[in-house]
Amino acid sequence: MDIKLFDSEMKLMEIIWPHESISAKDVSLIAAERIGWNKNTTYTVLKKLEAKGYIRRDDPGFICTPLISREEVRKSETKGLVDRLFGGSKKALFSALLQDETLTQEDINELRDMIEKR
Repeated sequence: MDIKLFDSEMKLMEIIWPHESISAKDVSLIAAERIGWNKNTTYTVLKKLEAKGYIRRDDPGFICTPLISREEVRKSETKGLVDRLFGGSKKALFSALLQDETLTQEDINELRDMIEKR
């Protein structure tokens, strides 16, 4: 699944994901507190998420339920990043990530274990 979330949509998904379902009103209150958004901004972005099929809206109360998972978004965004910036090469991505990173022996061992378990 090719998932495209704008930053504003991602901010609301981060509010929605921890809940199985949450009312738009509660999303709006949390967004006001965390992001400083007003109700209209929140509702506009919620409608965009619904139109894209990323959340479901149930009445009464405009109850929002996520239809995509955080993991699906991570996979889609990572694939897009690798394709756009590294020509599809995961090796090139890892090389770029490790280039400026100082790793402890423990870090290296954990990374090696992750690769071997693949």
